Amino acid sequence: MDFATTGKPPLTEPQQREATRLCVETGLILLQHGAESALVENLARRLALALGVPRAEVALLANAVVVTTLSEGHCITTVRRNEDRGINMHMVTEVQRAVLAAEAGALDLEGYRARLATIKPLRYPRWLTSVMVGLSCACFARLVGADWTSCAVALVAAGVAMAVRLQLVRLHFNPLVNFFVTAFVATSVAGQGAIHGIGDKPQVAMASCVLLLVPGYPLINSISDMVKGYINTGLARGMYAVLLSAGACAGILLAMTVWKVWVWL
Repeated sequence: MDFATTGKPPLTEPQQREATRLCVETGLILLQHGAESALVENLARRLALALGVPRAEVALLANAVVVTTLSEGHCITTVRRNEDRGINMHMVTEVQRAVLAAEAGALDLEGYRARLATIKPLRYPRWLTSVMVGLSCACFARLVGADWTSCAVALVAAGVAMAVRLQLVRLHFNPLVNFFVTAFVATSVAGQGAIHGIGDKPQVAMASCVLLLVPGYPLINSISDMVKGYINTGLARGMYAVLLSAGACAGILLAMTVWKVWVWL
């Protein structure tokens, strides 16, 4: 029966255990780096079939991945705790490619494990990320009618804030603290334009420089998960996005209170 289902000879118990571990690690990597729940479950199940397991069940929680495989009357369940590693579509894409290679028969258990171990996050230099984020916020300010001086203020404020944010990530600060401090720094730098009369529209610069803190991806994933029936993970991601937004708002309000710049309101 198993051979007819998977097209491969039945797995031994050690092989099934190894396949289960690979499935849960695959799902964990995807969930940690921002993949939607439907994709995580789909790829974990497809990998199980590709590795010779006739049936696999996947359960996703807000902070854990559970995988159960069934083969030849043996049932093996394993759980992995999920820790957010930040959104990284390079990781998601590379894991997808590895699963496709396993489905094509190019990778067996050992080959897939070796391939999975080689997948590392691709990250741009921090200075380049800070500059590009600053440019994007400055461009938005220009789109809504800011003069070039105000755009320059938004560029500097957003660039400095992004550099602070990346440094806090490197030091493993809580994301809520990260968003709070980053929003405070961005608003404080941009607020100098209003205090010293730099630019004609300092309020636009202050509003634009904090756009890097909009949790768009978690919100999109939240809606996508709930629409596709993953209510628990969808609600968890949505609440996480709300908390991040609240942290950013608190940082903005504190900076505006400290510097007494309320031109944004």
